[in-house]
Amino acid sequence: MSFLELFFIAIGLSMDCFAVSLSFGSQKNLTRKDILRFSFFFALFQALMPVIGWLVGSSVNYYLSRVDHWIAFGILSLIGLKMIFESFKGEDEKRTVDIREWKVLLTLSLATSIDALMTGVSLGFVKVNILLAAVTIALVTFLNSLAGAFVGERSIHISPRLAEVLGGLVLIGIGVKIVLEHLSII
Repeated sequence: MSFLELFFIAIGLSMDCFAVSLSFGSQKNLTRKDILRFSFFFALFQALMPVIGWLVGSSVNYYLSRVDHWIAFGILSLIGLKMIFESFKGEDEKRTVDIREWKVLLTLSLATSIDALMTGVSLGFVKVNILLAAVTIALVTFLNSLAGAFVGERSIHISPRLAEVLGGLVLIGIGVKIVLEHLSII
């Protein structure tokens, strides 16, 4: 898997964090320290979960090698569709909690990284440098979380819904590319 593909996966996975950061940033009561803290935790969880998933995926890859590309496509597509469908749920739900509370921060970090865990499973079926993938996902997530909070703070309107839909479409597109490569179409 190329670095460009990893980069696009990282963008897709980080869109949940961007949307959450955008929402919390718009509250305008967060300090720079608060923003750095939740951006760090989002990045940390987004980096660890694919590694855990990759360990699972690569451990069963031998048994599933004939259909691994379809499994990767299915997982990435389901995650992408899930992100798209969830983007249409209530927009103000994320604003009812205080991200400065540790319990909330850890819960949101875990919740936004479940997609990364499943993506990691699909990465276990393709040839990938998981360390490079984890670092790329972490950096992109950290920067997107910062950007989301700062954009939200300045009340420039970028819809969290649009960010999640675009992230979902990117993941589906990468799943399609994996299948097409395996079928030698591209």
